[in-house]
Amino acid sequence: MEILYLGHSAFAVRLDSGRRLAIDPFLTGNPRAAAGPADLLDCDLVLVTHDHDDHLGDAFDLCKRSGATLVAIFELAMAAQEEGIPVEPMSIGGSIGLDGLVVNMVHAQHGAGRGHAAGFVLEAEGRNLYFAGDTALFGDMKLFGDLWNLDLAVLPVGDRFTMGPRHAARAVDMLRAEHVIPCHYATFPLIRPDAAEFESLARDRATIHVLSPGEMLDL
Repeated sequence: MEILYLGHSAFAVRLDSGRRLAIDPFLTGNPRAAAGPADLLDCDLVLVTHDHDDHLGDAFDLCKRSGATLVAIFELAMAAQEEGIPVEPMSIGGSIGLDGLVVNMVHAQHGAGRGHAAGFVLEAEGRNLYFAGDTALFGDMKLFGDLWNLDLAVLPVGDRFTMGPRHAARAVDMLRAEHVIPCHYATFPLIRPDAAEFESLARDRATIHVLSPGEMLDL
């Protein structure tokens, strides 16, 4: 399983089966993007955590060009459906099975345009991957660690709009994931310029992978 970091909070996941997913594909207008929408046209699922420009990004256009299905909270999915995009609407607490992949939508403590901010726990090929989206630290993260034996957690660490390093390190304790990738930093001047403080605080709690845009983790 390959986890490709595309910059900010954008990721592409290629499963061992060859199936490819895009998550929060903010590429156009992203100063740190390591790919463009044309590089993700082989995706069959596009997952969006919430309706903010730096997460929704190119999702609608990517789905229209590739035929991929959008997985998102109900209100955002319905807006996509009105534009002819195939959708799998969800709400927090729900799960859907998609050809061997289970997508769980979990709470995130953050604002959103349409609907509510969310995270995803993906159950795929014997691994559990948590993509937190934009969120503050909150107590249910411990519950996520109890419910899923997490192989990977992808956490925002940039502060101001999300958790900062200290709270994100506490989240690592609660989630008990084996591997952690920090994201949502260094993209804009208002958020932290790097993940160094988070890595320093969390390195004894999990295996921390500070990826550069375009870099891949083989899980």
